[in-house]
Amino acid sequence: MTHGYTRPKWLKVGPMTRRAIPLLAAFVVATSPTFAAPKPAKAPAKIEAPVTVESLLIQARAAVTKGDTELAVRLAQSAIVADPARPTSYVALGDIYAEAGQPDYARNFYDQALGIDPAQPAALKAISALDKNHTSTTANAAR
Repeated sequence: MTHGYTRPKWLKVGPMTRRAIPLLAAFVVATSPTFAAPKPAKAPAKIEAPVTVESLLIQARAAVTKGDTELAVRLAQSAIVADPARPTSYVALGDIYAEAGQPDYARNFYDQALGIDPAQPAALKAISALDKNHTSTTANAAR
């Protein structure tokens, strides 16, 4: 009995193709992402400590030690931006400028620290040291 339908030539499956179908199906299943063997887990990413004012100031001091004044200034400025009410950040930036030979900038930041906390001991001590250096520099220049 014919139904009027004949398979196209390319759709006819011969005996060799019938044997290859299960192998092809197994290959497709094995390489499919949903059926493939699980990949080994990646090592967990290194957890970074959160950036804090203290960590910024520690990094700034380390940069000064390495001689990278520009980086130290930026880190100390970042600490001030992170917490503008903390006088120790202003003192740290003043110390960086003082060590870089820029006493006017240093004094400005020490004064800002004293504006927040008039009894800030590090700022008072630093200003006293700046005044002592200024006096000795002026005396040496007069000789």
